[in-house]
Amino acid sequence: MAVVTYLPRLLPTLFLSGRHLRPIIVAWLRLVPPAVLAAMLVPSLLVREGYVDLAIDNLFFWAALVAFPVAWKSKSLFATVVVGMGLVALGRYMGVGL
Repeated sequence: MAVVTYLPRLLPTLFLSGRHLRPIIVAWLRLVPPAVLAAMLVPSLLVREGYVDLAIDNLFFWAALVAFPVAWKSKSLFATVVVGMGLVALGRYMGVGL
């Protein structure tokens, strides 16, 4: 299992090391991590029981709306997680989204 997990990460590094990629390819590759993150996060934040849920009791969505600008400005995973978890904890303490 270690080989199956490690091999897809190793092969691009081996094939692309020492090569100069075109700027458009580099720009495209920079967009892959945010696209993957968005593809994983958006459904868990917006979809509840098969429907898009933008209601006030969707605590995770509203906490994410505040956490995203924090992440953008601070570029700090720690600050983003603290803000997001703090807002969710505060919302649960206040009885929102139960």
